[in-house]
Amino acid sequence: MFNSLSGTITGKFPQKLYLDTHGIEWDITVPDSALDAFPPVGGTARVYTWLQHTDMLMTLFGFASEQDRTLFFDLLKVDGIGPKAALKIMGSISSVSLAKILDSGDVAALQKVPGVGKKTAAKMLLQLKGKLSLDDGAVGAAARPSAQPYADVVTALVGMGYERRTAEQAVSDVAAVLEADASFAGQSKSAKEDVLFRRALVELA
Repeated sequence: MFNSLSGTITGKFPQKLYLDTHGIEWDITVPDSALDAFPPVGGTARVYTWLQHTDMLMTLFGFASEQDRTLFFDLLKVDGIGPKAALKIMGSISSVSLAKILDSGDVAALQKVPGVGKKTAAKMLLQLKGKLSLDDGAVGAAARPSAQPYADVVTALVGMGYERRTAEQAVSDVAAVLEADASFAGQSKSAKEDVLFRRALVELA
């Protein structure tokens, strides 16, 4: 399956983008917010894609970035949110803003997003709070670089039921303290992970 299409934009309409790739014009369904991210008609663009294939029809969805496509997939995990509802949500709020609302558990703010009612908001919080698969730079994770070398520790904590962002923050905070200790720096990778895991558990308790 193709990951993306690159070509000349031949048309831009609400939730619709036409893209010509060497004589083949693609009809691509996109979030309204993505239209501004693409060049004007006549410009060239790369569109990240996903093909929905059912017994009744095939629909090609397009996104301005891999991050936006990943958010789309995350939204589809929520019971009751299909492709059309996901596009409506994405067309109304940026992925970064949505992640912040979900992480804060702000139900009231979430319900203000078009297409999100009380029940859907509750389901989104249950399914996605702290779990959106966004680019680290988009949600401020770049401020937690010390968690990166200990990805296995974070994964282990997530496997125990902790939210990923919470686990990353705990690992980052603990690592920042431990790495200032010369005795910790001299230990093997596995020994460091063991100490970090146990300390992070205490931090999260």
